[in-house]
Amino acid sequence: MSGILVAGTTSDAGKSVVTTGLCRALARAGVKVAPFKAQNMSNNSMVCADGAEIGRAQWVQAIAARAEPEAAMNPVLLKPGSDVRSHVVVMGRPAGHVDARDFVDGRRHLATAAYEAFDDLASRFDVVVAEGAGSPTEINLRASDYVNMGLARHAGLPTVVVGDIDRGGIFAAMFGTVALLEPEDQRLIAGFVINKFRGDLSLLQPGLDQLERLTGRRVYGVLPWHPDVWLDSEDALDLAGRRAGPDQGTLKVAVVRLPRISNFTDVDALGLEPGLDVVFAADPRALSDADLVVLPGTRSTIADLAWLRERGIDRAVHAHAAAGRPVLGICGGFQMLGRTVADPDGVEGAPAEVDGLGLLDVRTDFQGEKVLRLPRGVALGASTTGYEIHHGRITRGDRVDEFLGGARAGNVFGTMWHGSLEGDGFRTAFLTEVARLSGHLFAPSGVSFAAARERRMELLADLVEEHLDLDALASLATEGLTVSPPVLPPGA
Repeated sequence: MSGILVAGTTSDAGKSVVTTGLCRALARAGVKVAPFKAQNMSNNSMVCADGAEIGRAQWVQAIAARAEPEAAMNPVLLKPGSDVRSHVVVMGRPAGHVDARDFVDGRRHLATAAYEAFDDLASRFDVVVAEGAGSPTEINLRASDYVNMGLARHAGLPTVVVGDIDRGGIFAAMFGTVALLEPEDQRLIAGFVINKFRGDLSLLQPGLDQLERLTGRRVYGVLPWHPDVWLDSEDALDLAGRRAGPDQGTLKVAVVRLPRISNFTDVDALGLEPGLDVVFAADPRALSDADLVVLPGTRSTIADLAWLRERGIDRAVHAHAAAGRPVLGICGGFQMLGRTVADPDGVEGAPAEVDGLGLLDVRTDFQGEKVLRLPRGVALGASTTGYEIHHGRITRGDRVDEFLGGARAGNVFGTMWHGSLEGDGFRTAFLTEVARLSGHLFAPSGVSFAAARERRMELLADLVEEHLDLDALASLATEGLTVSPPVLPPGA
């Protein structure tokens, strides 16, 4: 099998960036390449052309690889609904739930699905670039691992460990990542990649040389920190500090940071607009001077609606709407804006029926069958597309108009479509309407979201080609490890 595993010292070390960059660089070289992640734990997901649901990161990586996104690229997707329970998607379709206490015994069938998907991809592509999850050295979970060294052992994948030098402790993290693994796992670790380096490489080089001597493994390169390197995010790790646009924009957009926020990539396109200041907010005061308030998607609508009320954010949203300023709800956020949210069968958790915020004449009823589709439509005179991922079925009352699968009443908008703001024409039309309602002017920027994403992928490939030994990594993927590296204590 031709492939390589990109593992990391930690979550958010840069595995997705390196995987995406390798996919695009190999594709540019004429290699038929596919991304793969055996298991993704994320509430950011995407719908493929055949209606399969996969993690957003793997969908983006498929675009980078110039391949059609498909379920086999992310055969297991876990969507956390609480700290101990996740909704499971297997090969793009709902497959029940898994609890924390079932982490070992309840996942054996998931490993089988993952290995079969990898083998299928490997039979159809020249190279599969697999991304690990978290750290491969979570030794308490090794017995049930199928996304890191379990996958590497299954397919004989040479493994490269990525570390984020911005966090500090990079040499200890890399040495320890190898040394704590059992011998058979260690023999698959080929070497390292440093990510997010700032400064003079000559100052880092002595440490790299010593790391190579101590581990018997090479460093394949050092990726510099670059301000334009960002991808559709996989999780909510960076939401607290995430900010898009200038400090003082023409329009201020406040996105409510729900505890179980999902598909928050919906607002990435807003971050490209030079005339917007986009912030994530978890306090009602942060909404007071906003021109537009956005209630994003959520994996647990009823629980996050309760959280809104506990924080007093519901009153801030009401005050904002009463002042004639616009509110946008997307999927779960839209459902919160309605009159009633009912989950009689406990699809999201315990059975319940609660009052919504009452800003839209809409009722939501949850059903067991998930809706997965790629709609197209027109709103505010502009065409756009999107994707639907939801269990809720809405019923519109007489006091609202249809709006992208949702509803509108004056300055309150709700849509079931994720991704609609990525349509440049619709985004311009919507922001023009927001500016009108909030008493501001909005100058269309002409920014293309698709072009911006493509530039980021090309930039990643440029950085990979310039700063990593791409030829050596490609040889690793196609030929495997030709020499078995040493086994380090205490794993030895």
